[in-house]
Amino acid sequence: MERTFLAIKPDGVQRGLVGDIIRRFENKGFTLVGLKFTKVSRELAEQHYDVHKERPFFGNLVGFITSGPVVAMVWEGDGVVTTARKMIGATNPLTAELGTIRGDFGINIGRNLIHGSDAIETAQREIALWFKDEELVGWQPHLTPWLHE
Repeated sequence: MERTFLAIKPDGVQRGLVGDIIRRFENKGFTLVGLKFTKVSRELAEQHYDVHKERPFFGNLVGFITSGPVVAMVWEGDGVVTTARKMIGATNPLTAELGTIRGDFGINIGRNLIHGSDAIETAQREIALWFKDEELVGWQPHLTPWLHE
């Protein structure tokens, strides 16, 4: 079963959107297998955003993700990486479609509420970065047979 990494950023936590965001993924039928409420260290932030280290906004990314608590999550399901990205919406909330998390709740590109892995390989790297194997719980909700053939 495919897995993805999602993180509700400090603005999403501060605005009280954690429950609304989690509910969307539960309602879609994905299974939560890892959840952590954490304050991100500078070291973890720099590793997480490593692909952007040469870009001028790298410092702002690291500074923002370390500015407050984050809800880190691992979700499981068929096509979860691609579907989660669609559910999250465009990086810039001003151009994100209504009905997406960023389109419904976002206001500014620098405060875009949530991070989601952009590919299966990225998800695997990010999950390993944020979670130990023993922090992930493999389980099957009773609803699974009603969602999947």
